Amino acid sequence: MSFRVSAITLDLDDTLWPFAPIGARIERVLDDWLRRHCPRTAERFPVLEMRALREQVFAERRDLAHDFSQLRRLSLQRAMELSGDDPAHADTAFEVFYAERNRVEFYADAEAALARLAARVPVAAVSNGNADLATIGIDHHFAFSLGAREHGAAKPEASIFHAACERLGLAPGVVLHVGDHADLDVVGAHRAGLRSCWLNRPDERGDIAPWPHAEPRPDLEFATLTALADWLDASLPATSSPALPATAPPPESCPT
Repeated sequence: MSFRVSAITLDLDDTLWPFAPIGARIERVLDDWLRRHCPRTAERFPVLEMRALREQVFAERRDLAHDFSQLRRLSLQRAMELSGDDPAHADTAFEVFYAERNRVEFYADAEAALARLAARVPVAAVSNGNADLATIGIDHHFAFSLGAREHGAAKPEASIFHAACERLGLAPGVVLHVGDHADLDVVGAHRAGLRSCWLNRPDERGDIAPWPHAEPRPDLEFATLTALADWLDASLPATSSPALPATAPPPESCPT
């Protein structure tokens, strides 16, 4: 399938790197920090109990569903208050969390493929998460990063896709959104009028998941980001370069 692609919006977690190892490491490191600095909190809320409290806070504050950073802070504050520790420690605990959150291990193909994509068209990060691309060290590949926290709404809401297209200075129909999540990424992008690519990586056994919906279906489906880069190379003229339209804002550092 061939169609015009003038820019790419790209999901981050489970697209460029797996999130599960990050989440598990965050829990261990944060638990160690709490044992040293907030022992009553660590005793009352070991890893599993802290996870349950965090899910409870997330469920209570659906108004903050787009802001994982604030939800994490509130969860830490709640745990400390309930345990009799000073909730002012929550800010430092969040810094510990955030440092670990930005220690990522890329999929084997991700960095090289990202560089190839960014050499052909402008690439913008569109994520519900709170990764800092500058800290991770890949912000130079991106025209900008648009997070759900900054935008005020999360995928699959059409507004976050439209906001990215507006910043790119492009109509949605010539922007390709790439991500791993069938609903948040593919269906969300489709309903917002963007082209969509489902990055359907094999699981640990090497199995590929079937597309879960009758309609809509992704415009593209690949098991690796390298395959998408190959498709883009074949679809674009050899002289294509990633210049932003004149009406778009200049590239900027990704927000923290």
